[in-house]
Amino acid sequence: MPELPEVETVTQSVKKHIMGKCFSSLDVNWKKVLDNFTFYDFQTSVKGRVVKNVYRRAKYIIIDFEPGILAIHLRMTGKLYLSQRSNLEKKHVSLCMKIDDNFLIFEDVRKFGRFYLYKDMNILNKKLGVEPLDEGFSEKWILKNMKSKKRQIKSLLLDQSFVCGIGNIYADEALWYAEIHPLSISNQIPKRKVLKLREGIIKVLSKSIEHGGTTIRDYTYDFSYVGNYALELNVFGKQGLPCVRCKARIIKTKVAQRGTHYCPKCQKV
Repeated sequence: MPELPEVETVTQSVKKHIMGKCFSSLDVNWKKVLDNFTFYDFQTSVKGRVVKNVYRRAKYIIIDFEPGILAIHLRMTGKLYLSQRSNLEKKHVSLCMKIDDNFLIFEDVRKFGRFYLYKDMNILNKKLGVEPLDEGFSEKWILKNMKSKKRQIKSLLLDQSFVCGIGNIYADEALWYAEIHPLSISNQIPKRKVLKLREGIIKVLSKSIEHGGTTIRDYTYDFSYVGNYALELNVFGKQGLPCVRCKARIIKTKVAQRGTHYCPKCQKV
């Protein structure tokens, strides 16, 4: 599943093609892709409206018409890209929307991806936590909120109502950076390590965005975004290999039902 850097990269890939333009038609191959609206709602609330902004909120791609937004969640296998053809004949295309002379295509093998239509951001903002690359993710915020939670830290980092956009890859990388065991209880982690974790989250997410994400080819066909942050990973997917910091063998286990990688020497409970 794409995480914050991958969604941010897809967002920027799409944004440059659709800003200031209008959608003129919608074709749907998989009805469930429209989660809370219909073709009629598209005709009355989306068609002909100018795209004022395109941005990311958590793992959602937001197309803002001011008023009204389309929120797109790629889920596990959703690909969002622009094409000069509708590509409706392709087996896994769930929908396409015509915008000027191009088509915004949503291709999804597993069919879990969804489009949502809302009047504004209120519904999403109520269920989503702080953005880890925004000013709100401050030292004061993380110290206060980490102290108020008594949960396994890996599970907490994956909770989108706490800090949004972090998934399996970047949770493992940030915990390794801060030398925190993924099973550590959040309110028992020393202050210095909590601050180091905040630093690690910001660092790994920012650096991954610079590299175009880790697995970006899974989510777009815009190859101007390379997606080679996989070359920078220190712990995720490195089971059995020596830790680059202490040379101990990286272990893979399960935490919060997710494959979890850590160094048993650097990251002690």
